Parts: sequence; structure tokens; C-alpha cells
Amino acid sequence: MRCVRAGAVLLPVELRDGGGEQPLRTPGTGGEPGLWLVRAETFKAAVARLAPVVLDGSEKQRAAAFTRARDRDTYLAGHVALRLLLGARLGVPPAEVPLERLPCPMCKGPHGRPVVRGGAVHFSLSRSEGLCLLACAPAPVGVDVEAVPEYAVAEEVGACLHPWERAELSALRPADRPAAFARVWARKEACLKGLGVGLGRALSLDYVGAASGAVAAVRGWTVGDVAVDDGYAAAVAVRG
Repeated sequence: MRCVRAGAVLLPVELRDGGGEQPLRTPGTGGEPGLWLVRAETFKAAVARLAPVVLDGSEKQRAAAFTRARDRDTYLAGHVALRLLLGARLGVPPAEVPLERLPCPMCKGPHGRPVVRGGAVHFSLSRSEGLCLLACAPAPVGVDVEAVPEYAVAEEVGACLHPWERAELSALRPADRPAAFARVWARKEACLKGLGVGLGRALSLDYVGAASGAVAAVRGWTVGDVAVDDGYAAAVAVRG
């Protein structure tokens, strides 16, 4: 199963609760990433039924640590969906998907990119305010989904971006800047997650562009915007 293209934008497949432990369609193995969208609100029944039996102890502990119910629900939806998809791809029960983290390429700590042990498939998971985006690919991949922030947040954090991106955002009408900032941030973080460094790499180093539907070339990566709900921005980056 591959994502569907709409011009320069990729359309994810929504993963719905079908009442079983496996999704009907499994990640493809072609060159493009498989992309799936999960809405925490409509995935609650699956979470209630499956989270106790498919998540491991560390995932359950992490979920319990969230103080805001929406954050907890979103985390659970994303991780249940991830195990369903990877289990279907690998042909194993979701609870037996062998997940681990690579060493951080920056500090060598145990918090690098999450991977399937043995590298049978590459994946990425992002979540934001009730929405989850997942990707599977035959090469290292990163996804990011971001809720469009308030104007003040976009202005403050935007100061950390590449100089060309800052200039492009400044040229927009103030009302258009938060959505454009979220677009830049999603593209940039998708690349950083694919690299496995997250925000350990300075946001000012790589230029991804702020224009809608026109992602700047990033050396070594294919980057594309992903169509998600209004009020969000999303992107995917695949090595190669």
C-alpha cells in the first residue's frame, strides 16, 4: 500500500478501527513511503481494546506519565497503530514487534531513531493534538505533523530557522505566517527525525523553504508535504 499523490502533496491513508488486531492493508515495499493518518478520537475503541495487550511496559509507563488526557490518548493511538502496521508488515503479532532505539548520532546516548530490530523495515511516527502520522519505507524515513501555532509562538520560534526561511516568512501577511511556519517546521523536523538527531541539530542549518507545495531540495533526502486536517501541517522525508 503506497500513499497517493495529489500534485506535490502526498495523501495518507486513514487507519480506522476494523475490530481486529491487524489492519486490512499492509505497508508497501516500493520506493515511496506508506503513509497512514490516525485520529485519536475515532481510534479510542481500538486503543481501549488493544493497548493493554499490544503495548510493552515502557510504552504503558510513558502513556501513564501524560497529565493531559488528549496527549495520553494521542500517544496511545499512535503506538497502537504503529504496532498494528509493523506487525502486519513483519507477519508477527503486534505485541511481538521488536522495537529498539539506535544510539544518538550526536551524543551516542540511547535516544536515537526508533527502529525495528534487524532493520526489516524503516518507520517513523509523529503526533500532535489528537492527530498521528505514521510512515513505513524501505529506507530511513521521518515524518512530522504539527498543529498550526499561535502567531506569537510562530514568531518566537521562527527566529531559529534558516535565514532564507525567516525572510520568506517575514514577507508574508502576518495572518499567513503561523501556517507557513508550521509547514517549514514539519518539513525540517521530518528530515531531522529521518537522520535520527531530532532537534539536536540546529534548525538554522538546513533550508527547506516556506512556500506551499514547493519543498527545497535537501541533499540526500526526498521531502514532500503531506495532506492532513485543516489547522495542521505535515511532511515526510525519505533517504535517497
